[in-house]
Amino acid sequence: MPDPISWSHVAPYYLIAFFSSYLLGSVPFGLVITRVFGLGDIRKIGSGNIGATNVLRTGRKGLALLTLICDSGKGAVAVMIAFLWGPDTALIAALGAVLGHLFPIWLKFKGGKGVATTLGVVFALSWQVGIIACLTWFVTALTLRISSLSALMAMFATPIAVWFLHKDLQMVELTALLAILVWVRHHENIRRLIKGEEPKIGKKK
Repeated sequence: MPDPISWSHVAPYYLIAFFSSYLLGSVPFGLVITRVFGLGDIRKIGSGNIGATNVLRTGRKGLALLTLICDSGKGAVAVMIAFLWGPDTALIAALGAVLGHLFPIWLKFKGGKGVATTLGVVFALSWQVGIIACLTWFVTALTLRISSLSALMAMFATPIAVWFLHKDLQMVELTALLAILVWVRHHENIRRLIKGEEPKIGKKK
């Protein structure tokens, strides 16, 4: 991080990176895509979430995949652009993009759960860590067949992987913060997991 003397020089770049990434992250692709293809308001379907998992409940696997790509892509794009001004700016952009998805200004700050967008920023920061996070999701989903638990475990593994691969304290702090935000957004899923009521992949609630 910059010393106090240089803060006035870098602050504008940090602020621009954060707010522009926040606005990009706020784009509710799940809602936009389902409306464009005539499925109405995705918030009135299933869990009411705007993410790919809820889009999948419409039965349109292609649209769910497109939502996943767009939600993760907006996080990755925000970070890659911010990298032009240095790694610190990229970390700030990563936070802005995820906060935008979680609390989008366009939807009165009621957004998604942030898994896809977090994975997007993680891949942009470190493709190795991104692969580890995705493998964690896949192995958990394959063995336990619970989507939410797979996402939670992937988020838990991310800052650990960052530490062992990069020893970058700032990146560890960022990914830990993102993991906490995603876990908080999954509070209802966590309650159902504790009660043994969380539905498994391929089964209806």
